[in-house]
Amino acid sequence: MPELAAKNPIRIAVVTGSRADYGLLYSVMRAIDNEPLFELQTVITGMHLSAEFGDTYKTIAADGFDINARVDCLLSGDSPVATAKSMGLGVIGFAEALRSLSPNMLLVLGDRFEIFAAVQTALILNIPVAHIAGGDTTEGAYDESLRHSITKMAHLHFATNEQAAQRIQQLGENPKHVFNVGSPGIDLIVQTPLLSKLQLAERLNTKLCEKLFLVTFHPTTLDATDVEQQCHELTGALDHYRHDCSVLITKANADAGGRRINQLLADYISQRKNTMIVTSMGQQLYYSAIAAADVVIGNSSSGLYEAPTLKTPTVNIGDRQKGRLRAHSVVDCGIDKEQILNAIEIALKMDCEDIVNPYGDGHASEKIMTTLREFADKNRLNGLLKKHFYGLTDGK
Repeated sequence: MPELAAKNPIRIAVVTGSRADYGLLYSVMRAIDNEPLFELQTVITGMHLSAEFGDTYKTIAADGFDINARVDCLLSGDSPVATAKSMGLGVIGFAEALRSLSPNMLLVLGDRFEIFAAVQTALILNIPVAHIAGGDTTEGAYDESLRHSITKMAHLHFATNEQAAQRIQQLGENPKHVFNVGSPGIDLIVQTPLLSKLQLAERLNTKLCEKLFLVTFHPTTLDATDVEQQCHELTGALDHYRHDCSVLITKANADAGGRRINQLLADYISQRKNTMIVTSMGQQLYYSAIAAADVVIGNSSSGLYEAPTLKTPTVNIGDRQKGRLRAHSVVDCGIDKEQILNAIEIALKMDCEDIVNPYGDGHASEKIMTTLREFADKNRLNGLLKKHFYGLTDGK
């Protein structure tokens, strides 16, 4: 590590596009910001910049992070064509942002289309990419293809579990650049003071029944079933508990069909007591809601990544998370009212106190920082750009 590193810090641009990836990135961003070897550059995009999805960039600013660039690419349409056009706008916006910031490294998490746009831009601009949460599988969404494509354009890989790390190597990545660190989202969970159920109700300005369901349902981009039918099956199952259970719904994302899901669920709660829908809760409220809930229901990755750490069972609906590693507290079911009801009943009887989360123990950001410090040298970073396809017989 060069002696002048602190005087000439490595500029790391971190891209965040939604409330979801920001919660997972927060601990890493904070660690980078506190490290003299690095200069954090925060680039916001996607749903963060949309009033429809809560203008969640304000949360990032309130947390004390400087926002160094904004890439506004999200169109208001709810179709695959609108998503594809948003990706194109993202590439244009990231080209300008990255030219202006001139980072030494781009750090991203996950598999959303705006992250894909950022990474392909960095590829053309010869900016090394560090990718968190590659190697997972989700067979029900095109995120699967985006994720593996990002892996091939990235240079340092921070997998959340050993299976994912092995898949990254299967894609031809150098094992010396693949690290199993766990999910950094768990870091924030263990660092966050949780609210009691009563405090949660007060913050949400509502009354909560003794039983509470937390629901998040996103579009399944490779599922031919229309979202109206999917929502009908889900709400039909929730109606079974309408007399003695509160239902707290968080809005779907901006993928094709997401706005329609939000409209359908908003129509549903307008006719039901003990139900509410929120655009964005912030991390403390969201983690507190998971902890207070009797069951997390839907198809969000947080049901697999975060709920097990908070000892709450998950009913995972449909194929959106198919193939992803899961704890024993996750109950899978189809998008069918009776299957959902059966899964909820199984989940309600679970004792999750001894559940082990396969995505780590809350020290991922420390492990990521250890590796980033090893590459706190511009020559070493640039040396990552020329990649060798690590074949099955290499190193033997």
